[in-house]
Amino acid sequence: MFQSFHNTASPEAGAERLAALREAIEAEGLTGFLVPRADAHQGEYVADRDARLAWLTGFTGSAGFCVVLPGIAGVFVDGRYRVQVKVQVDTVHFTPVDWPEVKPAPWLKDHLPDGGIIGFDPWLYTAEQVEQMEQGLKGSGITLRACSNLIDRIWPDQPAAPTGAISVYPVELAGRDHADKRAEMAEQLKQANHKAAVITLPDSIAWSLNIRGRDILRNPVAHAFAILYDSAKLALFVDEAKLDEPAQAHLGDEVEIRPVAEFGAALQDLTGPVRLDKTWIPLWVVQQLDDTGVEHEWGDEPPILPKACKHEAEIAATREAHLRDGAALCEFLTWFDAQAPGTISEIDVVTKLEGCRATSGKLLDISFDTIAGSGPHGALAHYRVTHDTNRTLEDGDLLVLDGGGQYLDGTTDITRTLPVGRIGEDERAAFTRVLQGMIAISRLRWPEGLAGRDLDAIARYPLWLADQDYNHGTGHGVGVALCVHEGPQRLSRISHVPFRPGMIVSNEPGYYREGAFGIRIENLVVVTPAEPITGGDQTGKLCFETLNWVPIDRRLIDVAMLSTPERDWLNTYHATCRDKVRPRLSEAAAKWLDHATAPL
Repeated sequence: MFQSFHNTASPEAGAERLAALREAIEAEGLTGFLVPRADAHQGEYVADRDARLAWLTGFTGSAGFCVVLPGIAGVFVDGRYRVQVKVQVDTVHFTPVDWPEVKPAPWLKDHLPDGGIIGFDPWLYTAEQVEQMEQGLKGSGITLRACSNLIDRIWPDQPAAPTGAISVYPVELAGRDHADKRAEMAEQLKQANHKAAVITLPDSIAWSLNIRGRDILRNPVAHAFAILYDSAKLALFVDEAKLDEPAQAHLGDEVEIRPVAEFGAALQDLTGPVRLDKTWIPLWVVQQLDDTGVEHEWGDEPPILPKACKHEAEIAATREAHLRDGAALCEFLTWFDAQAPGTISEIDVVTKLEGCRATSGKLLDISFDTIAGSGPHGALAHYRVTHDTNRTLEDGDLLVLDGGGQYLDGTTDITRTLPVGRIGEDERAAFTRVLQGMIAISRLRWPEGLAGRDLDAIARYPLWLADQDYNHGTGHGVGVALCVHEGPQRLSRISHVPFRPGMIVSNEPGYYREGAFGIRIENLVVVTPAEPITGGDQTGKLCFETLNWVPIDRRLIDVAMLSTPERDWLNTYHATCRDKVRPRLSEAAAKWLDHATAPL
């Protein structure tokens, strides 16, 4: 099993740890301290060593931060975690704060009317984050001060830094060798008159060099830093013990391997202008350049867009990964439908699904901890079952099942909502509205140049008509044999990045009723040029190609609510599921699929 069911947080220790942190804050001459869920590489996922927010507060969500002041410690979380945070933290000592509705600067001004000094670790905050907070604090008497990390001072058994081995990613799956990639990115730098660019995102480094790592659970990346020069040479700052002889030979002479300890000195020796991505670069990097007067300019990290716009070889590979994963899901669903209400638990579901994925012999890891939320747990968008929370699936429950696999040829992610026994009409109506939003995105054609902010509302429209909604984006970018959450594209009202061919994004509207049930339906889709329509008078449209081929449960659909085009889309989708996945199934699963995909 890749997934364990232990409770990794210790909310009962929060009061003692908070007291120790406040002592360290006072000793440092500060009024408060910022504790983000971030590491020096600014990726979304962190190693155990960097799980400072969870260690302090007990909150284990993938986004959030804590602001510790003398009289209050606010835990800022977004809509995905509003319910979860109340369960995981000691609310006597920590106060949940709705973010981004409440931003840290106004909150600080409310709680420090007489001003103060707030400390932060410059490795863990980007230049953009600090700039935005300083703008919000202008005129308040509150200042920010960079300092060493105070959590590290008081965490006695902090885990060691990860040392996972680095492996070579096959060029036939990547589509291009890393020399070609470096040359293209170097040309970007030359055209912008930039002498070098600093790269800190682990998945950007992995993509750029056609390597994979084992430093982050569920994400095949290595902790490293890189400097790309306009000559196409690259300096890689990494623990050399992670590189065996094949990996070093793969990197070749144009990639210089250097210890991480030399990263700061190398930054200070650069000749500018140096490109820095304000969205991702730690402020510490900016400080090193400023200390020696190295000129720097803001710009996109060179791999960001090339990595997002997948090569045809990557798309072909991930299609195969999704067909393999779809067959595993169908085998699981065959088993699931044979289980009577009250006989299996959430842990049983997760264990069985992982076993079905592993049967192919090609599962390297799961792409994230499987979400199997039944009944009221389904209302927790990112619920993770533990031995403490595990519940039996009872008659009338909805089960939100969201999971994926890491395969050499692709990263998968899919969500299906499943009925347990007899389901109420209110749940069926809400499910149908979510399905209508998902179908609307699947059928969409749009002019080039539009971004996630322009399309997100289309998925919500059926829910809005019923005065319902969901507190998360409609979709996130996804990598190929990389991170299941990948930028810069998102299908979200806050995303300004235009969609381009080759970008993979999730399509996952939902609905959550606290204390009762949750619903989410998710497929991954890839942006592709749209075929012209006879009689149309416009060109340059884009559309989405679906990657997942697993039936959507017809028992939860109020068919009368669907329009004819919606019904036709679903029938066509289910027919394609049969065509693509049936040959890969056992006899029992093939019979199940035939029944599950019968036309409406």
